[in-house]
Amino acid sequence: MSIDKKFVDQFLNITTKAALASSYLVGKKNKIAADEAAVNSMRFELNKMDIKGKIVIGEGELDEAPMLYIGEKLGKNIGPELDIAVDPLEGTNFAANNQPGALSVIAVAEKNNLFNAPETYMDKISTRVKEKNVIDLDFSVKKNISNLSDYLNKKPEDLTACLLDRPRHKKIINELKDLGVNLKLITDGDVSGALMVTDDKYNVDIFLGIGGGPEGVLAAAALDAYDCSFQGRFLFDTDEDKTRAKKMGIKDLSKKYEINEIVSGDSIFCATGITSGDLVEGIKIEGNEFISETLITHKSSGLKKIIKIKQKIWYINIINTW
Repeated sequence: MSIDKKFVDQFLNITTKAALASSYLVGKKNKIAADEAAVNSMRFELNKMDIKGKIVIGEGELDEAPMLYIGEKLGKNIGPELDIAVDPLEGTNFAANNQPGALSVIAVAEKNNLFNAPETYMDKISTRVKEKNVIDLDFSVKKNISNLSDYLNKKPEDLTACLLDRPRHKKIINELKDLGVNLKLITDGDVSGALMVTDDKYNVDIFLGIGGGPEGVLAAAALDAYDCSFQGRFLFDTDEDKTRAKKMGIKDLSKKYEINEIVSGDSIFCATGITSGDLVEGIKIEGNEFISETLITHKSSGLKKIIKIKQKIWYINIINTW
């Protein structure tokens, strides 16, 4: 089974509209309002689709989020059954402060083919190298870099590693520096960070470190279409986290997940820029028109590219959906 290609344009339209809605609040120092604008737009458009959709990664549990909560049913209840993972505004601080890298993101797979990730941290690693035993979460930083260096026929000092700039990564950062590896440290947005291994133009050879679990699943959907490698392991720090995970059906709390255990079958992924970043350009408004840029993949058709669109602003009053 595969997801009909006609849905590609529809999901592209959804992240584009969500990005446009949020773009009006860029630099307004109100990340809650910027997120709310994207959430409301995305939910409104999803409910217009001929699908039986279910949110598997969203804005939180039912008691935490009134819209796009985990388990919410979306669409007209006709058509294919789809699992949907969303991050309507990835990089809320980026949008609020008019900084690079804010995105509107959606990933879609057939029913029961997208991992229902708990709201917790995930240790992750990804590269363009698909072969096994080149990089692995269980290898040391030194071994991963040595293996990757040999495989790519690059010196360690010619490799670039991307990771979140966090105190928890101090040890990894120091190890990479000692090995001579170039560092690309990002402040937020580990969906886009992971996706920078997909193309040489981003000059990132490996993404690693601890970030959001839901963001790991979103990134995995695109990485799978690009035939990249990805591994993740959820980190449960509290008894509450462990209890919640078990309720979600996670039995082995220390399990290392391969990419095909996170996303399988056909998938669609869209990430539309809100503010310009390394991955895609942000929304640019020119009079009554706007330009958007979206990284989009559809695994079964082989589609994986960045699409730039110029179109008229919809006066369906996006403000009314805030």
